[in-house]
Amino acid sequence: MAEARRRVGDNLWPVLQQAVAAALSWWIADDLIDHHVPLFAPIATLVALNTPLGGRGTNTVRVLVGVITGVVVGQLAFALLGHGTVAVGAAVLCALLVTLLLDGERITMAQAAVGAVICVAAGQQAGVDRVLDALIGGAVALVFSQLLFPVHPLALLRRAESTTLSGLARALALTAREMDAEDDERSLRTWDEVRTVHTLLDDLGRARADSIAVAGRTLHRRAGREPVTRETATALQLDLLGNSCFTLVRRALALDTRRRREFAPTLRALSGVLDALAAAPGNRAVRRHATRWVLDVVRDAPDAGPAPTVTVWENVRLVAQDVLVFAGVDAETAERAVHDGATEVPVPDPPRRGWTLPPRRRRP
Repeated sequence: MAEARRRVGDNLWPVLQQAVAAALSWWIADDLIDHHVPLFAPIATLVALNTPLGGRGTNTVRVLVGVITGVVVGQLAFALLGHGTVAVGAAVLCALLVTLLLDGERITMAQAAVGAVICVAAGQQAGVDRVLDALIGGAVALVFSQLLFPVHPLALLRRAESTTLSGLARALALTAREMDAEDDERSLRTWDEVRTVHTLLDDLGRARADSIAVAGRTLHRRAGREPVTRETATALQLDLLGNSCFTLVRRALALDTRRRREFAPTLRALSGVLDALAAAPGNRAVRRHATRWVLDVVRDAPDAGPAPTVTVWENVRLVAQDVLVFAGVDAETAERAVHDGATEVPVPDPPRRGWTLPPRRRRP
């Protein structure tokens, strides 16, 4: 239930936008243009806006390209082959091949194929109506996504960073619990969580690309490219942090039972550091708190001992170093601080925007 409430809370505003935009598309097509069956206008709006924030403008363009391509190909197939199975198959094949040449995106291909089928099945007027609906729905989607409610690129990045950090924190917390458990009580849930984090890192990569696109293409955001560029470089550090955490999980679980239990508190502390960062990754006070905490975790790490133990401690130091760099610390300074037992490092102010994202509520 907590996860369900989080999903609803995170997506309520975009869902409300989709509902209002769909109603507006229907009203324009039905009342202003006197469209007899304004079915596809709200559908085009919904398909265009039903994508993560930051990619809605691009998604709208892909819908329009797909629809127009499908209608053109479908009209040609109808004129040459008429109705029938062969005409439908040929139209769909050609529409898919053309969109593969154009961009190869699945949504473009699907819209093209659907448009081709409609044209062959219902004739020329259906194709014209489909294009008209797509233009109405796409225009409404662009107004909502680019003019009325453009997402702030820094907000987009910070939201993705927060989600990724939370996933890494859960993976380390589950690993610590596995390390405390008896051999016959261990499960595969940790690796399931690690696989989930791989997906989150992919989503973070898309958020980086979308934030750059939003800053460059949305009129409201063009003046704020420099902070976005800085934060994009910071977000890239999460890929390295994720790899460090994955390696730590693998090597920690490979220890014998006694050593696993010795390392469990360390992984639990690292999980706390990442969860604290996830609450407000763009807040300087939070970043300073996280850097102090992670330096405290590695301050007394031994440099000698059994090889498996030393190896895991080196991985712990690497995670700590990546946390410091994500917080804005210079890479060389972070490496020295981790190995020299520093208690604090200078943390610069993170990129700012005109408004701030409220801190994410901690999971119960």
